[in-house]
Amino acid sequence: MADRLEEFRRFRERMNDRILAAGNLEIKRFFALDTRTYEAGALPVKTKELLGLVASLVLRCDDCITYHVIRCKEEGVTDEELLETFSVGLVVGGSIVIPHLRRAVDMMDRLNAGEAPPSDAPSSAASGPAPHAGAEHGR
Repeated sequence: MADRLEEFRRFRERMNDRILAAGNLEIKRFFALDTRTYEAGALPVKTKELLGLVASLVLRCDDCITYHVIRCKEEGVTDEELLETFSVGLVVGGSIVIPHLRRAVDMMDRLNAGEAPPSDAPSSAASGPAPHAGAEHGR
């Protein structure tokens, strides 16, 4: 299963690099805005990642869910906090969220079992100017 996380990281990095290399100013600005949005401000990073996770569940974006579960664990989010966050996403999104909830819990369990993402994924995957942007939330 570590291969799955590594594949996720490599694909994300490769495509972010490809997209940013195209030089489209609006895309670069959006990626930069996305990255800045998740930095600490009035809300701590942990809270912003939890909000991103809820949005990802409601939007039913598995790449986004994977990204945010990993980031939440990196930010010290407990399983109890994740499960409560999953419940918010489920209530907001309805029963169509259930298959994505299963994948989110699976990722949580994998990370808890020691299947750590590679050291450069996803939060420190700063191989480009937008370590947060790309696969998340349909972005």
